[in-house]
Amino acid sequence: MCGITGWIDWKKDLTNYPSILETMTETLANRGPDASGTWISAHCAFGHRRLSVIDPENGAQPMVRKVGDDTYTLVYNGELYNALELRKELESRGHRFSTNCDTEVLLVAYIEWGRDCLDRFNGIFAFAVWNEKDQTVFMARDRVGVKPLFYSHDNGTLLFGSEPKAILAHPSVQASVTAEGLAEIFIVGPARTPGHGVYENLAELKPGHYLVYDRSGLRTASYWKLQSHEHEDDLDTTVARVRELLIDTVERQLVSDVPVCSLLSGGLDSSALTSIAMSYYKETGQGIVPTFSVDYVDNDKHFKSNLFQPNADAPWIHRMTDYLGTQHTYVEFDTPELVTALKEGVRARDLPGMADVDASLLLFCREIKKHATVAVSGEAADEIFGGYPWFHREEALNAGTFPWALSTKERGELLSPDLLDWVKPEQYISDRYRQALDEVPVLSGETGRKARMREMSYLNITRFMPTLLDRKDRMSMYAGLEVRVPYTDHRLVEYVFNIPWELKTAGEREKGILRKALTGILPEDVLYRKKSPYPKTHNPNYLAAVKSWVLEILDDSSSPLRQFINVPKIKALASSDADQFNLPWFGQLMTGPQLFAYLGQVDTWMREYHVSVK
Repeated sequence: MCGITGWIDWKKDLTNYPSILETMTETLANRGPDASGTWISAHCAFGHRRLSVIDPENGAQPMVRKVGDDTYTLVYNGELYNALELRKELESRGHRFSTNCDTEVLLVAYIEWGRDCLDRFNGIFAFAVWNEKDQTVFMARDRVGVKPLFYSHDNGTLLFGSEPKAILAHPSVQASVTAEGLAEIFIVGPARTPGHGVYENLAELKPGHYLVYDRSGLRTASYWKLQSHEHEDDLDTTVARVRELLIDTVERQLVSDVPVCSLLSGGLDSSALTSIAMSYYKETGQGIVPTFSVDYVDNDKHFKSNLFQPNADAPWIHRMTDYLGTQHTYVEFDTPELVTALKEGVRARDLPGMADVDASLLLFCREIKKHATVAVSGEAADEIFGGYPWFHREEALNAGTFPWALSTKERGELLSPDLLDWVKPEQYISDRYRQALDEVPVLSGETGRKARMREMSYLNITRFMPTLLDRKDRMSMYAGLEVRVPYTDHRLVEYVFNIPWELKTAGEREKGILRKALTGILPEDVLYRKKSPYPKTHNPNYLAAVKSWVLEILDDSSSPLRQFINVPKIKALASSDADQFNLPWFGQLMTGPQLFAYLGQVDTWMREYHVSVK
């Protein structure tokens, strides 16, 4: 895993500007702490920061390969999980390799098949290839968007980077936002509309898309998207296929030349991955998979069961570590650490994010990094298999908006009158929701509840899941840790998307089909544990700390946040002892404490990034 950046400019000789490229590249040092490389020609400049995982001795980037009178240069962030099969096929076509890394496989695959190489890849990736002869750059991103890729195109210049910070480091780019960017921050955030970079003139290449840039201009296109078709397998066949796909995916993603571990919460999703990984390690003589979990000081005293978090994780982690015999490490954080890390979370994302949910993950990844370089994590299972409460609650299903964002009106009430009038929150969300529904691949003859559940699956995979994948990538890579997410394997996503809802909920349980597929892999009590999300702090000291932070910000006349919010309203909320935000205002994990933390992150972002509004 790595960080990539680049600059294509038809009007300048870029060999005269090496220091700009080096500055852009250096912003990504956290993503690639092991090595750095740059490559410059007259009109193309690439930078790369490397986290060595496969073939650490080789695979340096940017990677250059000459074929006849053509020269191809690659920068790449990601992993190809079918690199070995691709390499064998390419060797049968006459290609020879000098490394064992998937970087070379990807570059040769592009040389051999061009854009069609994307259809052959099984992996997570964002990459750019420059063809010197054709003066063309080709960029692509993996199917579901596990790896990020941003770009800015203006007046004959294309800039790109794994993170916005690399692009913002270029002297021609300013950190500015328009009304649309403010709507993304204050109404959609911490999610983002697909393709939206929030900053003015900054976009994100959408998942499953590629980009071509040459002297005739820039164009993007989709090479993959979800498709609807009849599911013809019966229950037993479906269970067997889900099991087969998941085991194959996990085993592929355990391949590494550096230590691999598993993130274990004791829930269904992470426990399944850990169990499969342990079985594979035993079969291949690799010993024991180290496991890690996170919790917070005094959470055992303050945890209260609710609809979104029905039970605490700690007893279930004990259950799984005893069952599997893993080498487990418990990581625990206290309130001061979480509050301090809120600002670091902004620097990792280049935007305000999921508050302490981000901050705790960043701290967690730093601790894991002391022991391992690669981890596997259970992200995306709930979006794909329908595990979230909103899949099963009529008021969410019939809300006429994104089910994780039911508080648009209440969020609007926290804004200043001028901003409220400018961004029109409810209209903005309504437009984005309609845009999402218009994309849903309709299955002929499907109506009523079946059609609605297909819509819900699509919304979750394309609108909610990216928020968590972005969080996982940005926090982990900021700590120099690579996290793999097996449930996002495109074969599994494609197959499960078309499983009818009555089969997905087999046994009248959420994620019923997954539970049946994992029979024998997990103990029965874990197999049928109610869903509980990523743990957050329940310590009242945290709420007090973030309230105090926001009140300090609001008393600071230089605060850039003040002009955008209803200051008296926020002060009243922060001064009140009442729990006025006892229901989530985003997702399952962001309630009252996270609201205050998010506002603090917005203030930090606008100050540190010198954000201007246009």
